[in-house]
Amino acid sequence: MSTNGRLVAVLDYGIGNLRSAQKALQRQGADARLTADPALVADAEGVVLPGVGAFGQCMRALESSGLAQPALDAIVAGKPFLGICVGMQMLYEGSEEAPDIPGLGILPGQVRLLPGEVKRPQMQWNALRVRRRSPLLAGLDEPIWMYFVHSYVPDDRANAIATCEYGTEIVAAVEKESLWATQFHPEKSGSAGLRLLSNFLDLVASSGAT
Repeated sequence: MSTNGRLVAVLDYGIGNLRSAQKALQRQGADARLTADPALVADAEGVVLPGVGAFGQCMRALESSGLAQPALDAIVAGKPFLGICVGMQMLYEGSEEAPDIPGLGILPGQVRLLPGEVKRPQMQWNALRVRRRSPLLAGLDEPIWMYFVHSYVPDDRANAIATCEYGTEIVAAVEKESLWATQFHPEKSGSAGLRLLSNFLDLVASSGAT
């Protein structure tokens, strides 16, 4: 399905290198725009919430930018939405990293420190283990190698579509209705990551088809 011209809003709340996600989406044919404009987010056919760094810092920046509510509105409206890394973590109720700062609360549960005697952060390529079929992972044959940089991870097994091994089995990607999120960085994960982003854009195109 053609993804050309599909407007995707990449939420620009002033944290980290958000442009890398935008550029990766553009490479896959999307009209991806890094934006802090709620009106553009409302007009977009798909929304991407990237994130790097600390949970609390990212949540405060998302709130102060005025983009937290537009992000929630897009999800509630059923617009295809993709959270990446800390962008995934912010979708949950909260994080042990910043216990006094609530998350967006769209997904149930908490984000917790990587368990066990492991090096933190996990900063490496790791293989996904597909737990259930998802259009986000279409056309990707195991082993699926993705690049991770994180010290915390959601405890959400109910919505998990993929996990990976890092001392123990941890959640790597989730799906709930028109919401997807990855703990890894698809924009830094070579051809497999680009295929995942292309799959997301196919979902955007399908959602926008009449």
